[in-house]
Amino acid sequence: MIGDERAPARARLLVVDDEQTQREMLGRILERAGFGVAAAEDGRAALDLLQRESFDLLLTDQRMPAMDGLELLEQVQRLAPRLPVVLMTAHGTVSTAVEAMKRGAADYLTKPFERDELLLVVDKAIRHRRLEDEVVSLHGVLKDRSQLGNIIGVSRGMQEVFSLIERVSGADVPVLITGESGTGKELVARAIHERSRRSSGPFVALNCGAVPETLLESEFFGHERGAFTGAVRTHTGRFEQAEGGTLFLDEIGTMRVDLQAKLLRALQEREVQPLGSPRTRKVDVRILAATSEDLVAAIRSKRFREDLYYRLAVVPVHLPPLRDRREDIPLLARRFLDAAARKFSRAAARIGPGVMERLQAYPWPGNVRELENCMERVVVLSPGAELGADDLPASLRPGPAGAEPGVNGFELPEQGVSLGDLERHLIRQSLRRCQGRIRPAARLLGLSYKTLQYRIRKHGLEREAESERNDPI
Repeated sequence: MIGDERAPARARLLVVDDEQTQREMLGRILERAGFGVAAAEDGRAALDLLQRESFDLLLTDQRMPAMDGLELLEQVQRLAPRLPVVLMTAHGTVSTAVEAMKRGAADYLTKPFERDELLLVVDKAIRHRRLEDEVVSLHGVLKDRSQLGNIIGVSRGMQEVFSLIERVSGADVPVLITGESGTGKELVARAIHERSRRSSGPFVALNCGAVPETLLESEFFGHERGAFTGAVRTHTGRFEQAEGGTLFLDEIGTMRVDLQAKLLRALQEREVQPLGSPRTRKVDVRILAATSEDLVAAIRSKRFREDLYYRLAVVPVHLPPLRDRREDIPLLARRFLDAAARKFSRAAARIGPGVMERLQAYPWPGNVRELENCMERVVVLSPGAELGADDLPASLRPGPAGAEPGVNGFELPEQGVSLGDLERHLIRQSLRRCQGRIRPAARLLGLSYKTLQYRIRKHGLEREAESERNDPI
């Protein structure tokens, strides 16, 4: 028996039923169990009450005129998305109960039900809601330690990154941010800018790998009208656009060596000369750069200037890949899941048993960006109120015993393997799967377009890849 001592402290319930005798009977049972109870004769009256008062749970009949229980559930999730809803269904309608759970109901009761069954379901739903509220409150307490700007992490590696960002933000020196594609390098750059004395100035970002090489100099320094064919108007370069603020140069390792020399001069002299202009212009900007390339290796192979590297890397900040910070995955997954639910106007899904274990076991070659895309995908394709293992992409679902998620059970041969050969094999396989198109192959591998271009040349796979002009994506 569930008595008053089991009822969550004076929780308030809203009972909705079009039959007066049923409403009164439910109200008496729940009030004797220690709950505060309000009643409504239909869905419209219930919604009016919800707009004026707060409740801990809504208990509604399914069959009602004008607005049935499922329709009311849908309206409640828009009006009060955290309010648990318990649906009462008649005649053992299992399909209705299942549909209600899929749409986000906390639980259901099949008429006729016993008093103890009613109190057990209500008690469980309210306690679960209050436990979720405690978790949200705890997250608020931990927020200062687990989040910096839009960057999340409780792992030791990310805590070190947070500490470095705080220390370097106030010093007006160049910072080189390194890390694999998708680790959040631009988020780090923005966090540094927002904490610097230049925070009131502009933050201007330029992806060096996304701008055609023939236009990169103009993007950096600007040009005068008529400076070259197609220059029909004067263009202000990114250095001048960032005056008084921060210029973020992403994928700096993809830049041509001759442009590196001009960039170095601009950094040393703090001035730029637009194409077609006889005069230089002074600029006051802070430079933050980022790369997923190994710039030390690029220096050895003469693809990157050593003097430019030391000019940019006054303070280096390295972002660890997601596979090395698995304790951050639950926080990130929950945030991305909630953000995707808001973006696509869906109810926030609960994370079911076994899902987080799969997320933490997967190696995430595309890092945080891949996890974010995964959460958006499951929100769009999974209508249920609870995210299960079967809702995850195939690469994350349980596979053969001993197989590592996401790598199709690849086993390291006894005699070992060359990483260069393995990389060449994976690039060739991705190009074949994408019919030679570089951009989708880069996404498949979690690389930037320019990085994959370079590695295609490195491994002599140009014939297997379509040229940029033939790449339709």
